Amino acid sequence: MKDTPGWASPGSAASDGQEPGATGPAEPADRPGPAQPAEQPGAGPEDAGSKWSKEQPPPGQWSAPTGAPAPGQAPPPPPPGPGWGGGHPGGGQGGYGGPGGYGTPGGYGGPGGYGTPGGYGGPGGYGGPGGYAAWGGGWGGPPPAAKPGVIPLRPLGVGEILDGAVSTMRTYWRTVLGISLTVAVVTETLVILLQRFVLNDSASTDVLNDPNAPLRDVTRALGEVTLSSGVVILISMIGTIIATALLTTVTSRAVLGKSVTTGEAWRDARPQIPRLFGLIFLLLLIAVGVVFCGALPGILVAVAGGGRAGAALAALGILGAAIVALWLMIRFSLASPALMLEKQGIVKSMSRSAKLVRGSWWRVFGIQLLAGIIANIVASIIVIPFAALAAALSGEGVSNLLNGNSGHLGWTFLVVSGIGSVIGSMITFPITAGVTVLLYIDQRIRREALDLELARAAGVQGYGGTPGTTPGS
Repeated sequence: MKDTPGWASPGSAASDGQEPGATGPAEPADRPGPAQPAEQPGAGPEDAGSKWSKEQPPPGQWSAPTGAPAPGQAPPPPPPGPGWGGGHPGGGQGGYGGPGGYGTPGGYGGPGGYGTPGGYGGPGGYGGPGGYAAWGGGWGGPPPAAKPGVIPLRPLGVGEILDGAVSTMRTYWRTVLGISLTVAVVTETLVILLQRFVLNDSASTDVLNDPNAPLRDVTRALGEVTLSSGVVILISMIGTIIATALLTTVTSRAVLGKSVTTGEAWRDARPQIPRLFGLIFLLLLIAVGVVFCGALPGILVAVAGGGRAGAALAALGILGAAIVALWLMIRFSLASPALMLEKQGIVKSMSRSAKLVRGSWWRVFGIQLLAGIIANIVASIIVIPFAALAAALSGEGVSNLLNGNSGHLGWTFLVVSGIGSVIGSMITFPITAGVTVLLYIDQRIRREALDLELARAAGVQGYGGTPGTTPGS
């Protein structure tokens, strides 16, 4: 029983043609066998036993198949068409039966048969130059996989996954950058307004920078800063979820070589967005719960009076719990594309992700980590110069920015740094979302032969061979 809705894993039907035990093409029923030659015209009743005509041509001079022609003998005529042995130098021409035999065009050795170029009698095949000693000399590996879109339809390498994400952004840049820019502008505008009018509490910053501040004031200021940072992170996460949902649809169509507009992507993703929010919230709750459970024994020991022992135990527990949380997050990292593309529920999408990642955890982790590093480097290259420019234009100075003493955030600093954040998000959203979707597709190709279904959906003719090898994986 299958549990792969959406792009379901295609089955393989038995191919039409000869029986399973057959090793070659069957001989036609209407072809006379060697023991029953056809009756020749002009044969009399006295020749009924042999059925050969009395008028026979003069005997010819024969030579060995591999020997040179006899002196004065004309070279054999060119073959009428590629046959079973048409390409073998020195061999019989015209196939087994010569003109009118098995090697005639349209017969067993006709075009597209065993004697075609690259076949048994073609160049580099069994009958290629050099005879049997050259068997396999023309083999060049499996044929290239079909590539209707941004990736070839076969198991992907690391470079192909990254290249597919970038190619999607480059090929469908209007839709991809339009979605990313819209989401980044809306989320960054909300963050700027909150930081300017609600979260801009310079008193908390002054308390945290004062080494002589009372513990009560430090605790209160630390709580306010944590709340402010949490609100900003929450808004950014909401924007990331929406961008990921829309870009998942765009990337899945790009694999098929089909474009999609922003409106079409929104209509396709809108029914699943509430479930996507629930999925992200559940994953965050699991991660926080695991880390808290790891730190709980140390906290209890510290409360009981063992200060240093409790702190050491809590640090060790947090470290172990962080490893467990990381393992779980990678295990469920493909739940988002499974939810969006297969129209699954929250729990079912997590189960699908765990099934696809099983046995490939390190590979999925490595590719996700590499994509995250690349995205953060690109974002830093863009954001840091804008942040430095914002600090210089606002009068705070770059040194104050690096020391964390930004003071009262003015409009100049917020707007200029916000522009840098928008540009960085506009570029990093497609990379992270594209890599996740292509990883999901790659795992389904490896485990469920999804490439066959994708080829049919893309309209690739004659696709159904064995997928190619995986370079760089």
